[in-house]
Amino acid sequence: MSNRITVCSAEHQAYLKKMGRDKAKVVVVRVGLLIVLIGLWELAAQMRWVDPFIMSSPSRIVNTIVSLYRSGVLLMHIGVTLWETVAGFMLGTVLGILIAIGLWWSPLTAKTLDPYLVVLNSLPKIALGPVIIIWVGAGEGAIITMALLISVIVTVISMLNGFLEVSEEKLLLMRTFGASKAQMLTMVVLPASVPTMISTLKINVGMTWVGVIVGEYLVSKAGLGYLIVYGGQVFKLDLVMASILILAAVAALMYMGVAYAEKKVSRKQRY
Repeated sequence: MSNRITVCSAEHQAYLKKMGRDKAKVVVVRVGLLIVLIGLWELAAQMRWVDPFIMSSPSRIVNTIVSLYRSGVLLMHIGVTLWETVAGFMLGTVLGILIAIGLWWSPLTAKTLDPYLVVLNSLPKIALGPVIIIWVGAGEGAIITMALLISVIVTVISMLNGFLEVSEEKLLLMRTFGASKAQMLTMVVLPASVPTMISTLKINVGMTWVGVIVGEYLVSKAGLGYLIVYGGQVFKLDLVMASILILAAVAALMYMGVAYAEKKVSRKQRY
């Protein structure tokens, strides 16, 4: 018996080592591919295979970022966009979950509002830009509102579908024991919908960044979206590419934060 346990343990250890090597290979290939792409881009710009004025180059982008940092405006623009994104993300997520709970609580209301949610979800939110500016004003509030509108409808639809997919047998069992609707919500529906909530958060990260950048295109006087618009207007494409690269890096870090939270929640649920 002990020998069998030892053999299984050795096989499990070998499997874990293989999984570790596979993960390391994936990381190496990813980093190598990125380095190759950056090198080819720089080479193409230096050899004039592409026009560096239009396509820029990694070295010119780095010089632009360093110049922005030395001038003291880089962190300010990143901070403005990040604050607007986090505010829109949090407001859209919390408000969307609360609305989804309300619709789950009242099936009649959910059925009544379902076509309106579909229409609002399909409507290009940028079309509401002029209206939002008039209502809220041409400032930070309009940008956060734009991000909120883009993320909240997606949150409502995703979370409501997650609530409705909870096993009816579990809810029936709760009703049999005389549980109230609030108890069913807190003890069954919400815990069962945690994976849906995490998936919604991942979607909302990208949606909120889209909303913020669109808002900054329209009304902002600071932020990464403003730098992109300004760089395009004055034909400083190095500034445009640098801003896009910074935007991608910050958005990726935010997404990784949500993915890290997902791992933590998954481990807690597992044990």
